[in-house]
Amino acid sequence: MKGRMYLALDFPGWKEAKDFIDTHHFQGVPVKVGMELFYREGPQLIENLKQDGHNVFLDLKLHDIPTTVMKAMENIAKLDVDMVTIHALGGSDMIKKAKDGLLSGAADRAPKLIAVTMLTSADASVMNNELHIPGSVEAHTIHLAQMAHQSGADGVVCSVREAQQIKDCCGSSLLAVTPGIRLRGSSVDDQKRPATPREARMNGSDVLVLGRTVRDASDPVVAYENVKEEWNNGAL
Repeated sequence: MKGRMYLALDFPGWKEAKDFIDTHHFQGVPVKVGMELFYREGPQLIENLKQDGHNVFLDLKLHDIPTTVMKAMENIAKLDVDMVTIHALGGSDMIKKAKDGLLSGAADRAPKLIAVTMLTSADASVMNNELHIPGSVEAHTIHLAQMAHQSGADGVVCSVREAQQIKDCCGSSLLAVTPGIRLRGSSVDDQKRPATPREARMNGSDVLVLGRTVRDASDPVVAYENVKEEWNNGAL
């Protein structure tokens, strides 16, 4: 799992996602499926991707009462995906129930449970003024990561800024999954805390999620390979 890059399939439907994969020869690369695509296509999409040789990260960010999340995870576990996300803000009981659901629903290997800390589109202004959560984004992210880890999560989604601090307080076994990756010079879009692949590697990230920096590039294949090279050589 560590060192893997997931290509985000942020498309409205299977046809568009499949066309992108085929056009740019991304057959078999690990992919992330989010709410937009999964809610349109459902579990059959995951089966299609698995049949085509893709490892799948299912990013649904579940956040509900503990029993509802547990039952949802029992069904998700049957899809045989690599990882699935929940919101850490759902609390420790929800996280524990989510893990119970994955373990009870899996036929063999349970998916990794990944807790979303603070979305990388959020900054201190949003957190302090809109959500009325005091303190810094980094401190709150680390607090959520510690709580998630103690509640049974296998990893957390966090920005590069917090990855190493999370490793220091939670241990190296907790996966740090980092979105918001941008090649130097590319647009940051709505990401408030972007980072380059090299910065991610140097600061303790284990898994990258690649979205617009590849999808919207003039040549997605070149962009993907550039990220891959920088990610693999980042610690050198």
